[in-house]
Amino acid sequence: MSSNALFTANNLGLEYDVAGKMVRGILPCDIIIPESKITIIFGASGSGKSSLLNVISGLQRPTEGSISFRNEDLYKKTKNELAYFRAHDLGIVYQTNYWVKSLSVLDNISMPLYFQGETKSSAYKKGKEALDRVDMGEFANKYPILLSGGEQQRVAMARAIISDPAVIIADEPTGSLDSKNGDKIIELLQKLQRESQKTIILVTHNMEYLHVANHLIEVQDGKVTQIEGARISATVKTMLKETQDRINSLMEGGQHEPA
Repeated sequence: MSSNALFTANNLGLEYDVAGKMVRGILPCDIIIPESKITIIFGASGSGKSSLLNVISGLQRPTEGSISFRNEDLYKKTKNELAYFRAHDLGIVYQTNYWVKSLSVLDNISMPLYFQGETKSSAYKKGKEALDRVDMGEFANKYPILLSGGEQQRVAMARAIISDPAVIIADEPTGSLDSKNGDKIIELLQKLQRESQKTIILVTHNMEYLHVANHLIEVQDGKVTQIEGARISATVKTMLKETQDRINSLMEGGQHEPA
């Protein structure tokens, strides 16, 4: 295991009940997530990515093994301690954002700080700083639902970093965006890792983004595999080639279909 591991999982496994039948979400695995690096968790829909992410986020207790954050077992924490961990150590960006429609961008992103006991002036100051960091300062007084999809994701990024968390979790943040705006979100995550030394955990099924990772975790039918170091480049090339080959095959097959 890496000496700079922020998260460490040992024999981690998860199963859950579906209509009275126990289903394996994660097969027992040992993984790390290195500090101040970009880790990408990838796999097809239904592969177990969400299950793994829920365990990492302190939302779903594993049924076997353990996962530690900074050498402390996450699930030995009390409910209040887990809530503190999620509020202060994690910033989360989702594919779909839910805004309070009657509030401005600044109010929407500052709201979590109100719940943590900060004054309005302090929360606004941090909110404006967070918006400036994602180049969205000029939109502070606008309503988020009136912004484009790409702009809303940048605001969501500001909301994720407002409390200066150690970890940014981006769960399919480009899933509803076109490629141009998707690329901007990935570039912003890279900037946060590079300039602020944030640990980035990016969940995606888009193979085109795998090359930005320092560390890869593949999830396939609950089986979790780590890909590190020099293996990343070779793995990405192979996967992109396989994807392109499948696309070419489908296109060639379509050309021979009867009209």
